[in-house]
Amino acid sequence: MDNEPGTAEPRWPVPPEGGWTADDLDSLSNLPPHTELVDGSLVFASRQTLFHSRAIAFVSRHLRSSAPHDHEVVCRFTIDIDRCNRPEPDVIVVRADAVESLCQTRFPSESVLLAVEVVSDESLTRDRETKPVKYARAKIPHYWRVENQDDRTVVYVFELEPATGAYTSTGIFHDRMKVSVPFPVDLDLTAITPYRRAMSPE
Repeated sequence: MDNEPGTAEPRWPVPPEGGWTADDLDSLSNLPPHTELVDGSLVFASRQTLFHSRAIAFVSRHLRSSAPHDHEVVCRFTIDIDRCNRPEPDVIVVRADAVESLCQTRFPSESVLLAVEVVSDESLTRDRETKPVKYARAKIPHYWRVENQDDRTVVYVFELEPATGAYTSTGIFHDRMKVSVPFPVDLDLTAITPYRRAMSPE
């Protein structure tokens, strides 16, 4: 994204014929942080809400404390699905052997055990419809979708069904989430709450 001198409007990258590729994310200059590639199109991150920030921090912290030593938990990091798709889940769990360098900018999708998306208004359709299909096609075994419903956290948990190659729902969790895969996790979801509710005497 570039600005011409004397102009206020940014110049957005013009896609080549056939769309952008996964490698282009590393070579395009001045892209906004956390730009993703979905179906050959650049997807720019919207302004982060407090819920989004708190949910990512909470989930990643507890996954790190629960994960086996041969797993890595990483926030907002892209994964290669194919030439035209390089999404950036909010939290991922990968096999530790996928970490090759502190300078790497992506993981192969086959190294991902769990992808977590925290839904925002702007990402609702992608997180509910588009990304689960792509994650399932990439054979990522587990997918969690975290939503804010009236200032209360709800987590939708999915597991890949090997016979169909699609995700099947294994639970919808309010207040407390306890699962045994991809490893045991026990989360107090009420801890993800807006500041005003946390400070309320109620």
